[in-house]
Amino acid sequence: MNSADIPAFTHGGNIYAEKSPRGSWLDYSANINPLGLPESVKKTILEHVDGLVHYPDPEGRDLKQAISAYYGVKENQVILGNGAAELFYVYFHSRRPKRVLLPVPSFSEYEKSARCCGAEIQYFYLQEAENFQLDIEGLGKALGDCDTLILGNPNNPTGQLISKDDLVKLVEKAADCNVDIIVDESFLDFRQDRDKYSLVQLAGEYGNLLVISSLTKMFAIPGLRLGYGICHSQRVKVMEYHKDTWNVNLLAQKAGAAALADKEYIEKTRNNTKKNIRDMYNLLGEIKDIKVFEPAVNFILIKLEQSQLSSGELHKRMKKHGVLIRDCSNYPGLNDKYIRLAIRDGESNREVAAILNKCLQK
Repeated sequence: MNSADIPAFTHGGNIYAEKSPRGSWLDYSANINPLGLPESVKKTILEHVDGLVHYPDPEGRDLKQAISAYYGVKENQVILGNGAAELFYVYFHSRRPKRVLLPVPSFSEYEKSARCCGAEIQYFYLQEAENFQLDIEGLGKALGDCDTLILGNPNNPTGQLISKDDLVKLVEKAADCNVDIIVDESFLDFRQDRDKYSLVQLAGEYGNLLVISSLTKMFAIPGLRLGYGICHSQRVKVMEYHKDTWNVNLLAQKAGAAALADKEYIEKTRNNTKKNIRDMYNLLGEIKDIKVFEPAVNFILIKLEQSQLSSGELHKRMKKHGVLIRDCSNYPGLNDKYIRLAIRDGESNREVAAILNKCLQK
């Protein structure tokens, strides 16, 4: 592929490109737990720093045991990743599907990882008129034309959820069509009712299902990189063969096990998230000229419906106030009238809502 033909994929969370006018960025472009690094995780990292003179456990035994106990799955159904995103690349490198069905808009690493292994992308457009809810029946009919389907639950950036019942129907229909389904549950841990939507406990039962999730967002360790996949044990063996032997470093393994044991932090996060998404939704609903899509977790999609501003221009204006937002113009299925904001703590949310209002009315 010629370098000029390589599509551009961008993300939020890039605080390194330039300096903030306020000293440090108020980063609303990345959806990270505003509680910050758990003290239990920080303590564990410091306790194991001297262990860096050794290679990490290639099997990740302690972390796999922690994931197994926390989610109620078998250890041989767990594969560890250097962030959730790495596991999409491992899957595509090992499976090599020819055609990938992708409901859009969605997280760009789904498409990027598929294209890197030569897959053809078939878009399934989510409709704004339906609040970007997934058309389960229509998607089911499209399964026969693909080898792999990727779903975000909740979907990033739209925030829409898919029920466990609908997912199971899709998985079973896909199995009949010899189609794999990957479900990304990277934000489900923020919800108190995650069990209504999660397929982790069913992943080992279906040979065509891979559930991928992240620990970096929930436990505020994106700089450490940590994710996991859950699937049939035979698929784990195949995927393990296609990844780096030491892909998850020692500190990440120890931090992940400590994080999953911190029940107080997890409960506090879920309580705070529920309150903060409700409050942020109400705050933004008072701002003129925008349409706010109701959030399910700690990010929110906004359309600049009546505003004359583009998402790119609004992005520039917010940066002048030291605030980073996600310009969604490069998402397939969206355009330059959409932005995404993280949802953080109450004080920061109020400040950002006020800055957003000011930038829109300027």
